[in-house]
This record gives sequence, structure tokens and C-alpha cells, in this order.
Amino acid sequence: MQPLFGDLFKGVLALFLLEMGLVAGSRLPELRRAGIFLVIFGVLAPLGLAALGMAAGTALGLSAGGKVVLAALCASASCIAAPTAMRIAVPEANPALSIGASLGVTFPFDVIVGIPLYIAAARWLG
Repeated sequence: MQPLFGDLFKGVLALFLLEMGLVAGSRLPELRRAGIFLVIFGVLAPLGLAALGMAAGTALGLSAGGKVVLAALCASASCIAAPTAMRIAVPEANPALSIGASLGVTFPFDVIVGIPLYIAAARWLG
């Protein structure tokens, strides 16, 4: 069972992530045409969701590391699931917008700015 579900899963996941990256990269020009609102939303939405995650972690009495992990998970919840869900739920929607916004704006912002910000917030909260 291990070779089928263990090793095969990693390969299929790598192919899926490669395909998502290629699609996101090829559709970035369409994201520019969508306007600045989508880019601003791609930055502000994870910050708001991370704040909710940080508040939930504080209410649950999590450690600083637990708060950071929960905030990062809440902030990045849309990076992988949303584009795929949008492809299935709304086939007539432009997939370039959801994929481009999540993988071209939200994910890099969350990795570069978000996680250090969540660490600082968790330290400040105690």
C-alpha cells in the first residue's frame, strides 16, 4: 500500500502543482486587465482571514507558534482550493482571475509579507 499511496501521491501532487503554476504564469496578463481591485483584494483578504485565525488561536489558548500556523492556514485557504472549486462550480467564469490572483498575488504576498507579520502579531499577543 505504501508505494501506491505514498510515493505515487507525491508525484501526482508535484504534477498538479506544476500545472497550476504554469496556468497561473500564463494568465498573469489577464489579471492585469482585471484591474487593481483584484490585486488589492488578493492582498487584503488573506490579512483579514489571518486576523480571524489569530483571534481564534488566542481564544483557544494556542501557543505563539500555534497562532502563527492557524493564521497562515486561514490566510492561505484559498490558494489551492479556490481556483479548482471555481473551475468546477462556475464553468463560465474566467479561471485566469482566480488562479492568477491566488497564485500570482496572494501566495507570494503571504510567504514574503504575511508569515513574518503573523509571527510579529503572535509575539505581540503573547
